[in-house]
Amino acid sequence: MKIINIGIVAHVDAGKTSLTERILFDAHVIDKVGRVDQGNTQTDSMELEKQRGITIKASVVSFYVNGIKINLIDTPGHADFIAEVERSLSVLDGVILVISAVEGVQAQTKVLMSVLKKLAIPTILFVNKIDRTGAQSDSIIKNIQEKLTPNVIPLSQVEQVGSKQAFVVENRFDWTAGASFLEQCIELAAATGHEQLLEWYASGEDVTEDQVKAALKNQVWKANLHPIYFGSAVTGMGVLELLSGVTEWFPVNPPSERTALSGVVFKIEKEPSGEKITYVRLFSGVLRMREQVNVQRDNNKNQLESFTYKVKKLHAFISGKSMIASEVHPGDFGKVWGLKDAQIGDIVGERSHQMKRVHFATPQMETRVEAVDKSKTHQLYQALLNLADEDPLIEVVKADMHQEIYVRIFGEVQREVIEFTLKERYGVDVQFSESRIICIEKPRGIGRALDVMGAADNPFYATVRFNVESGLSESGVQYRLEVELGSLPLSFHKAIKETVHDTLKQGLYGWEVRDIVVTLTHTGYSSPVTTSGDFRKLVPLVLMDALAEAGTDVYEPIHKFELTVPADAMSKTMFNLSGINAIVNESTLRKDICFIKGTLPVAAADRFRASLHSLAQGEGVMVIEPCGFAKMHSDAPIRTRTDHNPLNRHEYLLHVLRAY
Repeated sequence: MKIINIGIVAHVDAGKTSLTERILFDAHVIDKVGRVDQGNTQTDSMELEKQRGITIKASVVSFYVNGIKINLIDTPGHADFIAEVERSLSVLDGVILVISAVEGVQAQTKVLMSVLKKLAIPTILFVNKIDRTGAQSDSIIKNIQEKLTPNVIPLSQVEQVGSKQAFVVENRFDWTAGASFLEQCIELAAATGHEQLLEWYASGEDVTEDQVKAALKNQVWKANLHPIYFGSAVTGMGVLELLSGVTEWFPVNPPSERTALSGVVFKIEKEPSGEKITYVRLFSGVLRMREQVNVQRDNNKNQLESFTYKVKKLHAFISGKSMIASEVHPGDFGKVWGLKDAQIGDIVGERSHQMKRVHFATPQMETRVEAVDKSKTHQLYQALLNLADEDPLIEVVKADMHQEIYVRIFGEVQREVIEFTLKERYGVDVQFSESRIICIEKPRGIGRALDVMGAADNPFYATVRFNVESGLSESGVQYRLEVELGSLPLSFHKAIKETVHDTLKQGLYGWEVRDIVVTLTHTGYSSPVTTSGDFRKLVPLVLMDALAEAGTDVYEPIHKFELTVPADAMSKTMFNLSGINAIVNESTLRKDICFIKGTLPVAAADRFRASLHSLAQGEGVMVIEPCGFAKMHSDAPIRTRTDHNPLNRHEYLLHVLRAY
């Protein structure tokens, strides 16, 4: 079976979900086109998606075009859910990027295009809403070339743009229909890597339409060239042409020559019973019901952990529905029951060269969450753990000392989604504290500390000495030994190492400590009295004493930004950037447009982005992405500790020794 796996991505309100509805209608999967504003679309199944008119979770649906099975993922467009978009892209053969003919290229459109380029995913551009007042045609192509990519080829054109009589005309690969379009195609193919075609044409040789299309297709597959189609998702204009373009320009999954099972988990859901459902994209081999499968996971230490599960139930996607199947074939998607501990990104079977590695950004905001009914606190915690299991980019932190629960997220819309899901699915009403930016700490100097067994202020049967110092940038926590491995039982060494990593999750200011080298230089114990617990309780005291001697600096997260504003708004924009401690690395002026690149604090990003509309008279476009941390020179923010505070020996010992 020939299969193409595609996705639809777009800036919010560009018409992405509406296009999905129209495609499903034209493919005879549904008999009525749903509307986002009426909350009755096929792929937006969450109630909140229907209420807000946005897509939150990636949805999978299948249909057939020209004898080819199309698996389509309708992905979110909101910036808070960019991780969901990236996760979906990793399993696709091609993507339709929707652009509004009225609003043009918007901020999130540029972000999405940069991700597609980075992953080298073939992309078709669909210019939507051509029937709307204010729609653009020729100018939108220029807009795309300036802001997204210069290498585009319009495969259709619009007549009477902006009127209710607007319609789409196909640009045909036919010399008799006009040589100018074919000449443009030949030049584009040459500019993107197929120079031989231009040489043939320039030398007077006959160049066939098939040769031109083959050359263009080759460059589309390499993500060097992007076809453009025009249309209207609401009226259906141009959508059939787009569907034909999908089967013509996107690579079809060929029958795999490899028999070894190879797939990747890209989405997780849970049934009301709590049983996990994993969505798998299969690259080779056959996934069968009731078979044992091997699942591998990268544990972030360049090591693969391996698990074995039995497939209890299997679904395939057929004509818009998820249906029971006995097996799933290469190139296809499947829903699997039985992989009880699987996580997103896990490899089913063996790794394949076709798998794309997608970097998932880390949430940079956290908020405290509590149940309105305090008796449901434990239920709330378990529900949040379930949500984090479905989405690894939700991080849950529990402060055992104060029984407080924190959630780390990307933005306020994501917080709203969590609140809605907790109420609807788990029956827990919650309230959140104000969100705050997540900082980190790094050691400033060198520190040493020693606690000797038998000393008056050391009630534990253990001796430990640490040296701490700064490590290389992005090195995390490096743990080293200057004692012989045989000087302690292995269980004691394990207890010390694990406790070091756990303790450094909260530094002198309460933030996680990174880029630090911790060296264990002295140890001691008393057999048979000493237990691993003695080391687990003593290590936080010694380590934090050493860290206090070294001192730490607090670093705040920063974004790398690219900003486009009209030339007459340049000075005002630069002034506002300096006011939020942004660093401008580059500014260039092209015609009447100013391009500015630099970095700015995450804490100020949303505020500046909100002011950009008035600063640039609605013409400003800003693209941001995480790029690490910068040292704070003002008063460092302090995070309330969630442990027993080893910085205060008296308080810590009271808690640990259970003197209360």
